Amino acid sequence: MLLKELTMARGMSGDEHEIREVIKSYINSHVDECRRDITGNLYAIKSGRKIDKKVMLAAHMDEVGLMITSITDSGMLKFRAIGGIDDRILASKRVLVGTKKIPGIIGIKPVHLLEGNERKQGIKIKQVYIDIGCTKKEEAERLVSLGDYVYYDSEFVDMGNGILKSKAFDDRVGCAVLIEILKQRYEFTLQACFTVQEEIGLRGSGIAAYTLKPDIAIIIEGTTCSDVAGSEEHEMVTRMRGGPAISIIDKTSIGNKGLVKALLETARENNIKVQIKEGVYGGTDAGKIQTSMEGIPTVVISIPCRYIHSPNSIMCIDDLNDTVNLIDRFFRKLEGNNFSLETKISPES
Repeated sequence: MLLKELTMARGMSGDEHEIREVIKSYINSHVDECRRDITGNLYAIKSGRKIDKKVMLAAHMDEVGLMITSITDSGMLKFRAIGGIDDRILASKRVLVGTKKIPGIIGIKPVHLLEGNERKQGIKIKQVYIDIGCTKKEEAERLVSLGDYVYYDSEFVDMGNGILKSKAFDDRVGCAVLIEILKQRYEFTLQACFTVQEEIGLRGSGIAAYTLKPDIAIIIEGTTCSDVAGSEEHEMVTRMRGGPAISIIDKTSIGNKGLVKALLETARENNIKVQIKEGVYGGTDAGKIQTSMEGIPTVVISIPCRYIHSPNSIMCIDDLNDTVNLIDRFFRKLEGNNFSLETKISPES
């Protein structure tokens, strides 16, 4: 299964080689050109047949994780987060350390040894460590090194009824959408870009925008889904099985109004489920792409994922399929209008 292979591949920010090779194996036979740049961004180009316009479709390859920063005298590994991770999820999780994939457990001081306010405080990353079964620093140093990447040891699980569980749905769901869209050919030039280092500051996307110089850009993301027990209705940023979520605004970008309107119209015309992302949280590659060069009309489409950035995120395959369908129908609409939608996609939009 495509999504299983994508999520099980390793690809933390700065360590995207393995996931990039997996993606290349899926797209090479479907594109006219496939290349990478010096930062590691992967570009897949399908030339247009009639319309002299370029559409950028972007999703980031990298995932969050950990990095070893020191080894204690007792052989325990201290670490830092790469990307945004909720410290509370770390205790007792299984991990794989370094290229040798050394198995480890994230440990913490036992509850019966906690004193006073320690019992009332939330878990902080500085309190936990990785236990790889060593008792001395020298023993651990033979297995791991400072700077080694640490990945969640998490399996892909089909939970039934279209529900899937895995790590790295942010943003391997977006990568899956791009791979499916690349099987089609359109009248305009399609520039699919699998970007790097999004989780540590949107680093690959700005370079990609200057490289490709698109007329419009669509970013595909896995996003927070908070339709869970204990959440009030107004706190549910997106809802699983609600279809792709279109962003009006987030912390790094404002969706182009013309593109937002056209996507909503496309969904309505084709009876595709769609929702508006209701929270102004986080940021995406759109933040860099939108402000590149003279400015690029940009919009973000997201797939709802519960427990994002954890070892056990959950999503619905119907939301991913609806996203693919929405983008394909929108691209056909652009063709049918000979890209006349550009009159609605102005700086004022």
